Amino acid sequence: MRIGIFGATGDVGSRITAEAVARGHDVTAFVRAPGRAALLPPRVAAVRADAADARAVAHVASGQDVIVGATRPRPGDEDQLVTMARALLRGAAQAAVRLVLVGGAATLALPGRDGVVLMDDEAFPPELLPIARACAAQLDVCRADRAADWTYVSPPALLEPGERTGRFRLGRDELVLQADGSSRLSLEDFAIAVLDECEHPRHRRERFTAGY
Repeated sequence: MRIGIFGATGDVGSRITAEAVARGHDVTAFVRAPGRAALLPPRVAAVRADAADARAVAHVASGQDVIVGATRPRPGDEDQLVTMARALLRGAAQAAVRLVLVGGAATLALPGRDGVVLMDDEAFPPELLPIARACAAQLDVCRADRAADWTYVSPPALLEPGERTGRFRLGRDELVLQADGSSRLSLEDFAIAVLDECEHPRHRRERFTAGY
C-alpha cells in the first residue's frame, strides 16, 4: 500500500511510520518543517505539506491509498486540531483517498457511568481540558462530514512507550478497560491497531478505540 502520514515524527506518528515500514508499505511522510525529515527512517520519503491547508493535502494525497493524520499541536494551539481536521477531510475527499485520523480519548464514555465521558469525570486533570475540548470538536467535525471516507481512532486514557505485543482489544465509543479499571496501551500496539485499520477497513465513517 501507499501510505502518507502527517505527523510522522511525533510520538504516535513515528510508531505508525515504523509499523508501516516494517509491514513493507510504501510510506511518505508529509512534513511542514523540512528539518524534520532527518528524523525519519531511511526508507521513508519526505514531502513538504501543511496539514492545515486543504489544497496542499489534496495535492500530496493524490496517488496514496490512505493518509494518516497523527499531528499534535503545541500547548496554546489546541484549536489547530479542528483546523487541520477540516483541511484533512476536505483534502482527502478531493483526492478520493481514505483518511485515518488519530484523535483523543476525552470523548470516550466511561463504562457503567450512564454515558459520562472521560473529560467530564471529576478526576479528569484540569490542565488537559484545552486539548480534550479540542479533540471533542475535532471528532464533531469528522462526524459532520459527508464527503470524506474517514476513520477516527481514539487512544486509551494512557498511551505510552512500551512493548509491541499485538495483544489488545478494540472498542467503539467506550473506554476499553482492564480488570483493574485502568485504560492503557503501548504506543507500539496502538500503531498496530492503526495499521490494521489502514490495511483492512472496519470502521468507515466512525470512531474506534483500543486498549489492553
